[in-house]
Amino acid sequence: MPRSAPRYLLGGVGLLLVAVGVRQLFALPDPWDVLVWLGGGLVLHDAVIAPLVLAVGLLLAAGARAARWSVGARGLVRGALLTGGALVLVTLPLLLRPGAPPNPSALPLPYGRNLLIVLGAVLVLASAALVGLVVAGRSRGSDPTPPRTESTGRRKDATPSREDTTPQD
Repeated sequence: MPRSAPRYLLGGVGLLLVAVGVRQLFALPDPWDVLVWLGGGLVLHDAVIAPLVLAVGLLLAAGARAARWSVGARGLVRGALLTGGALVLVTLPLLLRPGAPPNPSALPLPYGRNLLIVLGAVLVLASAALVGLVVAGRSRGSDPTPPRTESTGRRKDATPSREDTTPQD
């Protein structure tokens, strides 16, 4: 099977699902509400969520470099932030909905409190994993945050240039 065959197969399935969705959309009596909602989601993502994620990522990378975090520690923090962000994005529409839900079983529990509990669990688990990473690194005898060395601007395996090999008078 050629390497591109799975791509074409998945692409075809995706196009089929898009066609089913478009058909279902225009079968609605008033599809404009759904189209406005989808457009609002795109604008919200491109104008708010994506720049916010990029800014947090840049701050995290700069802070991690300054604190000399290991790659594993940065990955743990990123994973915890992405998990927490996804949880908030899924729960927030339910929490911000005004008035009583149309279906009483839609919000039977205190989701605000439960969201905070789950976010706390993510924080505790990520912190425990981070501590475990640091302890494992120290027990192996290696510091998980190696000291920074000043960069010379050259790769270590680069051969010296002619000027570097000429004897000094």
